[in-house]
Amino acid sequence: MNNGQQRGTTGRSQARRAELIATGRKLFADTSYDALCMDDIAKHAGVAKGLIYYYFDSKRGYYLAIVEDSVAELVARAGGDTGLPGAERVRRTVDAYLHYAEHHHAAYRTIVTGGVGSDAEVLAIRDTVREELVATIAEGAYGRRTLPPIARLALVGWLSGVEGTTLDWIGAPSPPDQPDQPDQPDRAELGALLVRQLRATLEVIEEFVPECPAPPGHEEPLDPLGDLAPVTGSP
Repeated sequence: MNNGQQRGTTGRSQARRAELIATGRKLFADTSYDALCMDDIAKHAGVAKGLIYYYFDSKRGYYLAIVEDSVAELVARAGGDTGLPGAERVRRTVDAYLHYAEHHHAAYRTIVTGGVGSDAEVLAIRDTVREELVATIAEGAYGRRTLPPIARLALVGWLSGVEGTTLDWIGAPSPPDQPDQPDQPDRAELGALLVRQLRATLEVIEEFVPECPAPPGHEEPLDPLGDLAPVTGSP
């Protein structure tokens, strides 16, 4: 726990700290790290600059706290619905992941790419969230969070593909800007694609690690509605 976290222990302090983080998330969503100074941040937050230093020690500490807050929200959203059956929980996890990326472009890019100049601490946070998401998928698919190394590597490979696909999806221009281009898939359709790819990965894992059998799929493997239906009810 850093000094800034220690200073935010009372209810009032935690509320003020959360308000500053919320302000920072909005600012860094529209402005690069280097383009923002502490004076700008304090002005937008409506507080004295010293208060930000009190809670976060430095601009870097403030930025890392914002990244950690974004990661916590992503993990909480993706790891919800723990009472659902395994296969449906996996679908909900994928949809929740895409929902976060769809509504928090800048925070998602920071988490996945490692932030400012591939910041080592942000990269460490990114690696932590990757491990948590892999464990969440494993728990939904197999009922356990720890996997044999080759099974874990297969899921890490799938997740890396998800990250690249999602970055491209949220960064694509909207159709009105390019009327001749086909529409981008919506969240439900992309989620169905990623779930289908995950199912293929789980089947390959079963070939290499028989003690990790793939969860049963739908009877019609080529019918995308089987993958779309469970995720379209997500928020």
